[in-house]
Amino acid sequence: MEKMIVAIDGPAGAGKSSVTRLLAERLGFQFLDTGAMYRAVTLAAINQGVDLYDESALQSIAAKIEIVFDGEEVFINGENSTAAIREPEVTRSVASVANAPSVRSYLVDLQRRIATQGDFVCEGRDQGTVAFPDSFCKIFLTASPRARAQRRVEQLKLSGKPVEFEAVLRDQEIRDQQDSTREVGRLMKAEDAIELLTDDLSLGEVVGELERIVRERIERTSSSTANQ
Repeated sequence: MEKMIVAIDGPAGAGKSSVTRLLAERLGFQFLDTGAMYRAVTLAAINQGVDLYDESALQSIAAKIEIVFDGEEVFINGENSTAAIREPEVTRSVASVANAPSVRSYLVDLQRRIATQGDFVCEGRDQGTVAFPDSFCKIFLTASPRARAQRRVEQLKLSGKPVEFEAVLRDQEIRDQQDSTREVGRLMKAEDAIELLTDDLSLGEVVGELERIVRERIERTSSSTANQ
């Protein structure tokens, strides 16, 4: 079989990074957190004092930056930036970077090059619609706005950054609007994607359901290939 791509999309706070990383481990696939790539460029732009609406400057940063994934850690130009890319300032600003067509084009191309190296579970906003429209398994992972905001609050508390629920919910609503209306890489469910609502599911239950879906697709794809 050709290299397999599981494309998982969904809104901010749906828990994609956590569950897709665990799913990749269960499947023996590699994991690609595409959202972290946009966050890395955003963090670099903030640190360099670059105007987040200067597309040319942002594209230059994206082309020069070195992003390395090591398990759950993210390194930018050799520096561990795992926590820094999740800071509220980056979260509020990343949409400006993700909206820049040249930045998005460059990073999507990079994602495709990375994915040629093996079987991957890729998560983001446009994996099943733009980056990997021919992937054999597409999943749209979502949850209600309040459930997603609460997860984000708990995540920030664990990292020592307590925040107000309503503030997180407001920021999330703005991000949802930006993600669903941007000109390129718009957040939307692929026509052939399976939607999974996670409100009432534990982390283990979500991972288990995703694994079931993917393994069924693998079996179906293998059978189809064998019969050709």
